[in-house]
Amino acid sequence: MHEHNNPFDLMERFRQYESRTAFVWQDVPFSYEWLLDRINQMKRQLAEQGIERAVVSLEEDYSPYAVAAMFALLEQRCIVLPLDRKLVEAKKEEYLSIAEAQARIKDTADRLEVQLLERGSAQHPLLHDMLEEGDAGLVIFSSGSSGKSKAAVHRADRLLRKYAKQSRALRTIPFMMFDHIGGLNTLLQTLSSGGCLYMLQDRAPAEVCRTIERYRVQALPVSPTFLNLLLLSGAHQEFDLSSMEVVSYGSEVMPTSTLAAWNEQFPDVRMVQAYGMSELGILPTKSKGSDSLLFSLRGDEVRYRIVDGMLEVKTESAMAGYLNAPNPFTEDGWLRTGDEAVIEDDCIRILGRRSEIINIGGEKVYPAEVEDVLHRMDEIEEVVVSAEPSSITGQMVKATVKLRDKELALSELRRRIWAFCQNELPSYKIPQKIVITEESLMGNRMKKIRTPQSQT
Repeated sequence: MHEHNNPFDLMERFRQYESRTAFVWQDVPFSYEWLLDRINQMKRQLAEQGIERAVVSLEEDYSPYAVAAMFALLEQRCIVLPLDRKLVEAKKEEYLSIAEAQARIKDTADRLEVQLLERGSAQHPLLHDMLEEGDAGLVIFSSGSSGKSKAAVHRADRLLRKYAKQSRALRTIPFMMFDHIGGLNTLLQTLSSGGCLYMLQDRAPAEVCRTIERYRVQALPVSPTFLNLLLLSGAHQEFDLSSMEVVSYGSEVMPTSTLAAWNEQFPDVRMVQAYGMSELGILPTKSKGSDSLLFSLRGDEVRYRIVDGMLEVKTESAMAGYLNAPNPFTEDGWLRTGDEAVIEDDCIRILGRRSEIINIGGEKVYPAEVEDVLHRMDEIEEVVVSAEPSSITGQMVKATVKLRDKELALSELRRRIWAFCQNELPSYKIPQKIVITEESLMGNRMKKIRTPQSQT
């Protein structure tokens, strides 16, 4: 191994696993030997087209071909901008402009489709310096579920270094997309350890459960919102999920009601709260227990502190900086995460994003706290709590709900919510505005959208 775990080191790791299956995609297995051959084939094509030390978008669904293309680009010392192929073109154009991309790539089973863009070399200091130094990198856009997406620039060697230590090889479903830091983490964690990724054709609960049963999947990294959706669907009762060993959840606050319901159904599955963000990568955590929302950050390479109620983290895997937002680092190198947190029993509890806090006449309301109560109501299938302007208190609590009973009238729902919440929440935390929607309140990353397009 080299001192830094970069894409070249990963290639050596893949050579150790040549005969193993790396992916199952569309029910077809692909070996690590295939992956290495495909990467080398793509590197030759990229070299022929003069693509090296450039910012390049990779616009793909999750597939073995997309994964091989990403590694090939990193080996060509490119800065890769992974984009979901289904993203609307206007949003793609916005991201391409922010990242100063010089080429766009799509991959087919036959060869790479390369579109060169009429844009000169990158001017942003972060991009310019990395390309000049020949450092591979990634640009990851945050989900923007509660505002504008931020472009985080990562040096590949720093981000990949933590995967030098081999973990147990597991059969894993990569649930998050590979343009998401959680999806990248699943990909890198699994492949660096010689595990196998079982790639989904869609992310519906029944398809996830079918895949777990068919391939005896052991690990499932998902969002709390999806776990709730799976339980509501009942799909877990139609398939044999006994192979499951660990479920890791993150990207949003887990409702205690969802965690309790999941543990009741799957008492032998270890539940692990993951913690990470586009700016940090996914950090090594240890949950206090499968039934607890408390966790600690593990490893000498990660330090944390809470300053004025906000979690701050210092780690080598942190991004180099943003392309389109103010610097979030303190002068001494700590990243202000934006997460409000407290310490309990020497563990961390995440309360919610500071940007999402609802301020009721000076009183703080965390959306997750209210959602946790509303989730326990039989009438409610999905709920998102957000702030609504108020001329009296500045803001008030708004709940956008998707109902199990589509015939339930808004006036009756208001009455039931008030009656249910009276003994659960202080009056100022009880939703003052209720909106009913028939649309899903999840985005394409299977987490709650804090600014949903709803119907009253």
